[in-house]
Amino acid sequence: MIKMIKKVLGGLAIGVMVLGGTMLPAISQTCTANCRARQIQFVPGQRIRLQMVNQTASLVLVEQVFRTSPVPILPGQELELDPNFGTEPNISVVFWDETSLPLSAILFRPTPNTLRIEIRPGGRPPGDRSIYIENDGKVSIL
Repeated sequence: MIKMIKKVLGGLAIGVMVLGGTMLPAISQTCTANCRARQIQFVPGQRIRLQMVNQTASLVLVEQVFRTSPVPILPGQELELDPNFGTEPNISVVFWDETSLPLSAILFRPTPNTLRIEIRPGGRPPGDRSIYIENDGKVSIL
């Protein structure tokens, strides 16, 4: 019994070491598709092209806090927001479904200075409601 436990624990330790060794390079690479917020960071002060895509069946409203009034995005429409968008000061983009359905934000970074946000239906209420880009270039989904 003790030999079996040692064998299982030894296998787990080897599995953890192998996984740990393969995970580090993946974390350090730049994410370009279906990224989690913590995988994307822009250079502080960098100008960012911000693309919003509505992949829902209803109207989605988008607002750059302190910059624009709500802008409607039709189903299937792609919209590029203010070209002077940057990481300083902290910047937020707020979005909501006109029918109050929960939304899910999927992040992409197709080029080093582009953040593409695909808005999809789903998620647990209230769903994702904003993208926050901090002064240090880190991106958060709230």
